Amino acid sequence: MHIHILGICGTFMGGLAALAREAGHKVTGCDTGVYPPMSDQLRGLGIELIEGYSADQLAYRPDVFVVGNVVSRARLADGGPKYPLMEAILNAGLPYTSGPQWLSGHVLHHPTHHATGPRHVLAVAGTHGKTTTTGMLAWILEQAGLQPGFLVGGVPLNFGVSARLGEGNTFVIEADEYDTAFFDKRSKFLHYRPRTAILNNLEFDHADIFDDLAAIERQFHHLVRTVPSEGRVVVNAQEASLARVLAQGCWSERVLFGNGAQNQGGFTARGEPHDFEVLKAGQKIARVQWGISGVHNQLNALAAIAAAEHVGVPPAAAAEALAGFQNVKRRMEVRGVVPSAGGDITVYDDFAHHPTAIHTTIDGLRRQLKGGQRILAIFEPRSNTMKLGTMTAQLPWSLEQADLAFCHAGGLEWDARAALAPMGERARVADSIDELVAQVKAAAKAGDHLLCMSNGGFGGIHAKLLQALKAG
Repeated sequence: MHIHILGICGTFMGGLAALAREAGHKVTGCDTGVYPPMSDQLRGLGIELIEGYSADQLAYRPDVFVVGNVVSRARLADGGPKYPLMEAILNAGLPYTSGPQWLSGHVLHHPTHHATGPRHVLAVAGTHGKTTTTGMLAWILEQAGLQPGFLVGGVPLNFGVSARLGEGNTFVIEADEYDTAFFDKRSKFLHYRPRTAILNNLEFDHADIFDDLAAIERQFHHLVRTVPSEGRVVVNAQEASLARVLAQGCWSERVLFGNGAQNQGGFTARGEPHDFEVLKAGQKIARVQWGISGVHNQLNALAAIAAAEHVGVPPAAAAEALAGFQNVKRRMEVRGVVPSAGGDITVYDDFAHHPTAIHTTIDGLRRQLKGGQRILAIFEPRSNTMKLGTMTAQLPWSLEQADLAFCHAGGLEWDARAALAPMGERARVADSIDELVAQVKAAAKAGDHLLCMSNGGFGGIHAKLLQALKAG
């Protein structure tokens, strides 16, 4: 089969492309504004990438067009279509489908020469931590000898790729609540039909497609409805929103984790995030010692351990596997260090873009640092929700543990300076990447930790900062 993917460089669609290529399909695709690591991964697989959505791509004559949710029926200012290829597909009556639908039919629930029966799908859902927890779970199953397939919305450092078919009967997938396609407004995860589902956390996000938190809770409950009675739903006990989801009905085994789970036979942690005991029903069953920071990652680990137990991996073995977990690219990834006599300056890259994620990321770094070391938080409000200005009131709180905050305000329709005014002199705003780099360079001191946060390429700011600091 030849598939042509529209929006191929998104983390999900790029992973789908890798799976299709590994399965022996011919894969081509198009996108705009491509950036690593996905573009590098696709080219390394020999997948042809076309810049833009020109209608002449019909000449590729694929068996089916696989449409990413970046594609819409939007029009440009001159009245022309923003995605002329999609208009041409519709006008010609050619076959098309969504990424999640193709994945479900050709990978998750389609027999392969590797799997001996239907795949046991383990899906990781939640507002935050999906990518990291999916990487953890895949690594646990790999170390247990299960040779899982997986699709992660990033590149786990333990594997070096975002997706693979795997040799065994398990498949671990990051389960996104964002909509499927312009012609299918259900959440992506409703296509996956998991036997094991992690509900990691749930708060308001994606203001461009959801009216309120209740609307997202409804989608999560639709996911719960698809889990079989012999399945397992792993749920964060600390989230009132998830309690409301379960109150709408749950027909599977439910296993809780986090504070409050011990009284219901669930998984809890005792100790620091980098070295903690795993308790089940209040009894110690394992210990995790690793180089990962943050209370949020401690919770991610509990969820992964509880999910792995459902496919036969003992918690002690899962905890031992996590000792070797190397995290995911763009999750507190060190992009470079600038030597300095008074202490090296470290530049990090992190995917955080929701206020809660920004807050927990900074908190995790703060817990690692010695007294007196500064954090310079450098971020761009790039997600659709952040661009809408829905969460501007939370920004000062999200940045409260940073010593200085630098915001890239280019292209925003709301006033970033007014939003960050409660931070006073601790906040700086720039309208371009070059201006932002200049601001950070002027403020940086020996021993500082420069934390860049965005869910996009951020204009290559990491390399520009390192170059400017080294030249300074």
